Amino acid sequence: MVWISGILGLVILLLAGDLLVRGAVNVALRLGVPALIVSLTIVAFGTSAPELLISVEAVMTGAPGLALGNVVGSNTTNILLVLGVPALISKLHTSGFDTSKSYKTMIAVTLVFIALCFTAPLTWWHGLILLALLAYVLWDQARDAMKHRREMKAARATDEEEVEGADPTIPGWKIAAFILLGIIGLPLGADMFVDSAVEIAEMFGVSDSVIGLTLVALGTSLPELATTVMAAIRRQADVALGNVIGSNMFNILAIMGVTVMVGDVPVVHPFLAYDLWAMLAASLLIAPFVFNRKLNMTRRWGFALSVLYILYIIMVVLHG
Repeated sequence: MVWISGILGLVILLLAGDLLVRGAVNVALRLGVPALIVSLTIVAFGTSAPELLISVEAVMTGAPGLALGNVVGSNTTNILLVLGVPALISKLHTSGFDTSKSYKTMIAVTLVFIALCFTAPLTWWHGLILLALLAYVLWDQARDAMKHRREMKAARATDEEEVEGADPTIPGWKIAAFILLGIIGLPLGADMFVDSAVEIAEMFGVSDSVIGLTLVALGTSLPELATTVMAAIRRQADVALGNVIGSNMFNILAIMGVTVMVGDVPVVHPFLAYDLWAMLAASLLIAPFVFNRKLNMTRRWGFALSVLYILYIIMVVLHG
């Protein structure tokens, strides 16, 4: 039953997160908020809502290791698995996109987070630092995006922007229902999933940190994985690299920033000795695809990243 409860909780989380994003996007666009700002804020926050709710719930229920493991494990999973599996299906044309600025910011954010972890436990003042960095990153991205939009308009590009989940014909009652179901479903799913994860950890005698780094991290990365896999099948996964970079920054700055404002998060020795550095190493692995504009992520690279993910999981379990 504990496995069924955990899977059901994850399904509720993912569905509720999707409903909340669709509802919020349609409300924002009807109020006249530009699609660009919606994409950078509401959509980014909404798609990370399951991870955020899981981390907050973990801290409130006395399993802070699960919260930290969720973020660190998700970032490592995003690079090794969410990029690796789609590249196995179809070559990712990463050379066609300039992600160098965002990548440098992600590495800087990762290094700051690692440094903060060495001053653990992570408390509210760590959260203030992370949230302040998040505000700066969002402002900088919005500024760059607005500049790009002006350039596109000057080049007579279309001013119509599509945002996933937006539908100008959707009735108001349905938008309200989406938001209400999302608000109700997120905490319900998070509570079920975290309780099940903690119980599974106790059943197998492993720490909540290991569960967070493996089961929870994989579960919360499934939407990104499913999206990039389907895009790869349709030969449209070229922007996967930029999406992963943005997601990893948001995981650290927003999810950990909010989580440690709710309660203190201790950082146990395995994180300091291994897990944080594995996250950084995985991040550095994709540097060639960022800075070499002639290099694409082929099936060989996809296979290598996928194998590294399997080895990473083995090492996490052994060290846990």
